[in-house]
Amino acid sequence: MEVEIGRGKTARRAYGFDDIAIVPSRRTRDPRDVDIHWEFTYRGKEYSFGLPVLASAMDGVVDPAFAGVMGKLGGLAVLNLEGIQTRYEDPSAQLDAIASFDNEEATARMQEIYAAEDVKPELVTRRVAEIKEQGVLAAASLTPQNVERYIEAALAGGLDILIIQGTVVSAEHVSSYDKPLDLNTFIRDLDIPVIVGGCCSYQGALHLMRTGAVGVLVGVGPGHACTSRRVLGIGVPQCTAVADAAAARMRHLDETGVYCHVIADGGMRTGGDLAKAIACGADSVMIGSPLAAAAEAPGRGYHWGMATFHPDLPRGTRVYAGQKGTLEEVLVGPARQNDGTLNLCGGLKTSMATCGYENLKTFQKAEVMVAPALQTEGKALQQAQRVGMGR
Repeated sequence: MEVEIGRGKTARRAYGFDDIAIVPSRRTRDPRDVDIHWEFTYRGKEYSFGLPVLASAMDGVVDPAFAGVMGKLGGLAVLNLEGIQTRYEDPSAQLDAIASFDNEEATARMQEIYAAEDVKPELVTRRVAEIKEQGVLAAASLTPQNVERYIEAALAGGLDILIIQGTVVSAEHVSSYDKPLDLNTFIRDLDIPVIVGGCCSYQGALHLMRTGAVGVLVGVGPGHACTSRRVLGIGVPQCTAVADAAAARMRHLDETGVYCHVIADGGMRTGGDLAKAIACGADSVMIGSPLAAAAEAPGRGYHWGMATFHPDLPRGTRVYAGQKGTLEEVLVGPARQNDGTLNLCGGLKTSMATCGYENLKTFQKAEVMVAPALQTEGKALQQAQRVGMGR
């Protein structure tokens, strides 16, 4: 449905997580019978995960130790190969400093920390190897402009899954200054699976799927630490973006016979948000803010996006997520708070069970309803929680 912005411009209505609700069906199910595992196959090799959750490639969220714990719990943590971990031999002092900055100075001081040291290929290799040594799959992120420079170092460490990630990544980048990355050729020639993003439109997702990626990240600016929508004015509310990408996935499947996974990236803070993302068509989710609150996260309770420290136009902010419990408690419980930020996957399973669905693929068919009143209720709840915390 389109609305008229003015005589010369119309726009589609779009919806975020606070705007919709999942409608229970005629059947309920025992949560113990619900299967939330996520899997894909690449060149005959199967990759299977007990939890459909990826940890965002944020320096305040993932380090090698965190990746090991998350992998053993059944998820997949993505290490930022252009961040603190690959610039400093021992990043502890820098992480301590970032956590100590006042809000007003945080971005400028972080720019100084990231500019002081370049990414070191030997540290790229070492950090990936440190993840592998823990007996889990190693996944890591590189930006399109640097992936060719550091991919060999990452592969030398034993990289299993590559994420090519930026604020917006397209299959057709145009530049009169630099030779752009040919995603189609690069992905085809690589021996490991590639996930690529972000995108937030039907056409954007479809063209990324045609590169041969096993998955696309859907989300531009929805995350708690991202300010792209404010700084650049771009983005689409996540429910609409995911549903559009899911439609592109079906067209790509019809054209090629290949199923490309849709990964909702950002904007989810509770188990209910995860459930809504899957119900809108996502195969799995990538989250940062909820995991930054885990005791194992390296950010001392803080997290920040990959563009927060951009030297010319930072897009993001350092956000305090608090420290709610262990990573296990955040992902699979038990929960000792009632706000949905602990036992995220338990919330997802219970939502699926309450609606009668047995696995993620069937849950994608769940009926959803536009319910703007939920947004008002959510704001009221957040206000009540702030008052209760003395804020």
